[in-house]
Amino acid sequence: MPIWLQTALLLSLSNIFMTFAWYGHLRTLNSKPWVIAALISWGIALFEYLIMVPANRIGYTELTVGQLKIMQEVVTLIVFVPFSVLFMQQPLKPDHLWAGLCLLGAVYFIFRS
Repeated sequence: MPIWLQTALLLSLSNIFMTFAWYGHLRTLNSKPWVIAALISWGIALFEYLIMVPANRIGYTELTVGQLKIMQEVVTLIVFVPFSVLFMQQPLKPDHLWAGLCLLGAVYFIFRS
């Protein structure tokens, strides 16, 4: 499997944990004290880091740090939009499309030779 694909898959999995750690408590733990939400979020974030660190180490064997960052940002948007719409029940807006197009521009510029 190509390095870029391994990296993208690991970043995707890591980002799913990150998204739930950062935002999932807003829906599921909103009646609990913030410190409880923080502790649970930190527990979830541990899994994010256990996947993110190897993803970046693997990716850095062939990608620049800038390429890794842009890849992570694209993955974040790809994960966050469905999470926002399906889990958080937020409406899908044209701004999501515009943000995605801006990231495509960033991908083009950071990965061009």
